[in-house]
Order: sequence, then structure tokens, then C-alpha cells
Amino acid sequence: MPVWLQTALMLSLSNVFMTFAWYGHLRTLNQKPWFIAALISWGIAFFEYLIQVPANRIGYSVLSVSQLKIMQEVITLSIFVPFSVLFMQQPLKLDYLWAGLCLLGAVYFIFRS
Repeated sequence: MPVWLQTALMLSLSNVFMTFAWYGHLRTLNQKPWFIAALISWGIAFFEYLIQVPANRIGYSVLSVSQLKIMQEVITLSIFVPFSVLFMQQPLKLDYLWAGLCLLGAVYFIFRS
């Protein structure tokens, strides 16, 4: 498997954990004290880091740190939009499309060399 694909898959999985750690508590733990939500979020984020750190180390063997960052931002939006709509029950907005187009521009400029 190419390094860039392995990195992208690992970053995607870690981003699922990150998204739930950062935002999942807003729906599932909103009646609990904030410190309970923080402890649970930290527990979820632990698993994110177990995947994200090796993914970045693997990716850095062939990608620049800027390329890794832009890849992560594209993955973040790709994970966040379905999460927002399906889990958080937020409306799908046209703004997501515009943000995605801006990220495509970022991908072009950071990967063109």
C-alpha cells in the first residue's frame, strides 16, 4: 500500500475519534458537568493519538509537514460534515461545499511541486 494512502487511512480513522472527542459530548453528555465530558473526551482522544502519531510519522517519510497538514484538513472536513449532519443532526449547508472547494485549492498548491 502506498505510504500516502496508508497515512490517509490512518488519519481518517484517528479523525473519527477526534471528532467524537471534540464534539460528541455536546449531544451525548450535555447534561453532565463539563469535567465529566472532558475526562471522557480525553479518553477518546487517547485512541486518536495512538493512530494519529504513527500516521504522521509514516507519512512524514514521503510527505512534507505542510502536505500532512493539508491532508489532515481535507480529512477533517470529510469526516466532520457527515458527523455534523448524521450524528449532531445539523442541517447540510452549502457552506460545506465552498469550504471543500477552498481546501481543494489548498491541496493543489501544497501538492503541485
